[in-house]
Amino acid sequence: MPLITQALPSVQAYIDAFSGVELPVLRHTVRALDALRTGEQPPSARALAAVVLADPLMTLRLLTYLEAHRRASQTHDITTIERALMMLGVDPFFTAFSGLSTVEDTLAAHPKALVVVIKLIARARHAADFARDFAVMRRDHDVQEITVATLLREATEIVCSIHAPALTLEAIARQIAERGRPAAESQRAVFGVTAAELQHALVVAWRLPALLTDLLDSSDTDNPRVRTVRLAARFARHQARGWTSPALEADVVELEGLVHHPREMLLQRLGMPAEVRAALLPDPTEE
Repeated sequence: MPLITQALPSVQAYIDAFSGVELPVLRHTVRALDALRTGEQPPSARALAAVVLADPLMTLRLLTYLEAHRRASQTHDITTIERALMMLGVDPFFTAFSGLSTVEDTLAAHPKALVVVIKLIARARHAADFARDFAVMRRDHDVQEITVATLLREATEIVCSIHAPALTLEAIARQIAERGRPAAESQRAVFGVTAAELQHALVVAWRLPALLTDLLDSSDTDNPRVRTVRLAARFARHQARGWTSPALEADVVELEGLVHHPREMLLQRLGMPAEVRAALLPDPTEE
C-alpha cells in the first residue's frame, strides 16, 4: 500500500488503510531474530521474548498473530510475550515471522519521519521500563502484563508515523509552532482525527487481548493498574524533555500516591540526578 499523503475521511478509513498492509519492524529486530534462528542451540522462549519486547512493532505483530490464529481449545487470553511464545512454539514462530519488512526500508525516502519513529519506539521502551518498576513497587500480580500494555501505548503514533510520514511531520510542526495548543488539536487539524480516537479503534481492529485493551483504557481512572500504565507513559514523555522538566514534579506526586513509597526513595529509584532530587525534596530547615 502506498503511504498516506493526505487526511482520510474517517477513523474507519484509517483502520482499513492500516489493516491492509504489513506492519514493519526494526531492522535490529530482524537481525537479532536471524542470529537466534541460526545459532548453534535453539533459543529459549525467554531469549526470544527479550528481542520481541525491545520492539513494540514486533510485540504488536506477535499478539495480533496469536489472536488471529487462536485455537478453539484456548480459553484464556495470552497477555505476555513469553507466554505467547510458549503457546506458539519456537519453530512455528520463526516460520510465521520470516522475511519481515523493516521500518528503515519503509521510510528510506523519509529520513525525518524515521527519526520520529525511532524516538517514539525509544520512548515506548523507556515507558515500559518505568511501568515495570512502578508495578514491582506496587507488588502487582503480573508485572509483565503492565509492561506489555505500556509498550503498546505509543503504537498508534508509531503506526501513523510509518504509514503517513508527511502528515506526521506536519502535525509535529504545528505543535512546535503553537506550543500552547493541545497536541490533539494539531492531530485533528492534520489527520482529521486524534491519536486517542485512532487508538481506541485500532485496539478493537487489532483484537488485542481484553486485559491489555482494558489496561490501555485511560478513562478507568480508579484502576491502579491502568494508572500505572498511564503514569509510566506520561513520565517517559516528560522525562524525554530532560530531568528538569517542570511537569515531572506532578508525576512524582502522583507516583507517591500510587506506590506509597517515600519521595526520596522514589527519586533515587527513578535515577534522578542528585541536583534534581534536591529540588524536589522538602527543605529540612522548614520542618
